[in-house]
Amino acid sequence: MATLLDRLPHRRDAVRRDATVMGSALIGMGTLHFVVPGPFDSIVPQEIPGNPRTLTYASGVAEAAIGVGLLVPRTRKRAALAAVALYVAVFPANINSVRVMWKKPLLRYGAIARLPLQVPMITRALKIYRATP
Repeated sequence: MATLLDRLPHRRDAVRRDATVMGSALIGMGTLHFVVPGPFDSIVPQEIPGNPRTLTYASGVAEAAIGVGLLVPRTRKRAALAAVALYVAVFPANINSVRVMWKKPLLRYGAIARLPLQVPMITRALKIYRATP
């Protein structure tokens, strides 16, 4: 149930802005899964069954679809919840990227730095979910 605070124009604008930024980023990353799939294939953990390329394409479709959903007000709430699930689901690949990049220090440090960034992405998606009527 929306509170009075949620009905304020600045609050709606902030949620729309957050959803637009997150949605655009997800569409961009999802597209990259098809344009340059190799790096994504390389971070799929071996413990996950299936063909890495198929999983790369599937996650690319999921990211792009969730991104589009965040841009559309009518589907924003469900897409925000799906974004939370996506960020949790891809976390093992993000952890694995640290293992894969161990010979390349700069890439390894970047992969390590990315891990805690999942938390604000998840909390931002939850904020969008909660603030969307």
